[in-house]
Amino acid sequence: MTKFQKAVSVCMSLCFFVILAVLPGQFFFRENVYRQLPLYCFLEEKAASAPPAQDRETYEKIVSANGAYLGEKIRQEQLRVKRLREESKMSLPEEQGIETAVLPHPVIDLSPEKLADREYLLNQFFVEDAATEAFPGLLNAARFLEKKMDIKQDASAPQILIYHSHASEAFADSREGVQGDTIVGVGSRLAQILKEKYGYHVIHIKEAFDMAGGTLDRSKAYDYAGEFLTSFLEKNPSIEVILDVHRDGVPEERRLVTEINGKKTAQVMFYNGISYTKKQGKVHYLPNPYIEDNLAFSFQMEYQAAQYYPDFYRCIYLAGYRYNLHFRPKSMLLEVGAQNNTVQEAKNAMEPFAELLNKVLQG
Repeated sequence: MTKFQKAVSVCMSLCFFVILAVLPGQFFFRENVYRQLPLYCFLEEKAASAPPAQDRETYEKIVSANGAYLGEKIRQEQLRVKRLREESKMSLPEEQGIETAVLPHPVIDLSPEKLADREYLLNQFFVEDAATEAFPGLLNAARFLEKKMDIKQDASAPQILIYHSHASEAFADSREGVQGDTIVGVGSRLAQILKEKYGYHVIHIKEAFDMAGGTLDRSKAYDYAGEFLTSFLEKNPSIEVILDVHRDGVPEERRLVTEINGKKTAQVMFYNGISYTKKQGKVHYLPNPYIEDNLAFSFQMEYQAAQYYPDFYRCIYLAGYRYNLHFRPKSMLLEVGAQNNTVQEAKNAMEPFAELLNKVLQG
């Protein structure tokens, strides 16, 4: 090794220890620091290729510029992390047994360029049912993100309605005859968090629309639920958000579970009916003036999930019919886990879901 190369090596080591002194205890001191050191890489290449006779003054200027660059980058990162932590504490104070939000850590590209790519949206956010397809112009991320989804800050009247078209859906360890072990119990947990932590006025309907007449009949459940909603919303016009909470069904070998805040948590899926099938095109007998609003609501939820809990959401599933999403612009059909999840995994999912919903509803 030449004298010049030794000098560079020593200088680089000193710079590294300076960084460690500036960043005590920071979790990103290895990968994130190296990721932000383009001039460091430049110096390494110079040390390997530069001849011993290189001008010393030039070399010292490069080292000085590198140190200034690192210092500024570190300062900016510290300020950014501090700001995010302060904002997180301000918007999500800790309350009884409910975890606060984590900082954003997206694992997919959320840049405007990528979100403008229809194929990228279909690969990363949406799944089309075999009987339908997203007709031209339907999927527009920029338009979805621009839509205002915030609601009035007045909890004196009902704001959010939670119900279950398929109220009898249960989980792997559900006890027979115990309503709290079905999807209704999951809805109760969601209602509790939205009321106690976020201060919303929530109504939770526990009626079993799939058990009309005393026997299980899910084929007519949406009709029965629709009749109920028509009458109920006439009496409660202040309701702005409608959540139909379900449990999915998957092959037994597949497990829809992740870990959030140290808890095993069922994964969720947003389910959107677009009143459009490949066979007949637009389904005219199922009109929905809010298809784009419904999609924007789901997309904004998934966009937030992609930043805060990337392993939590599965996709936005596009199906051909309507599923009672036409009653309000902010209507959503949510699938929580599947038949082989436990009751607790499904209930745990309501904490991150409520957090993400609050972010969207707060604008």
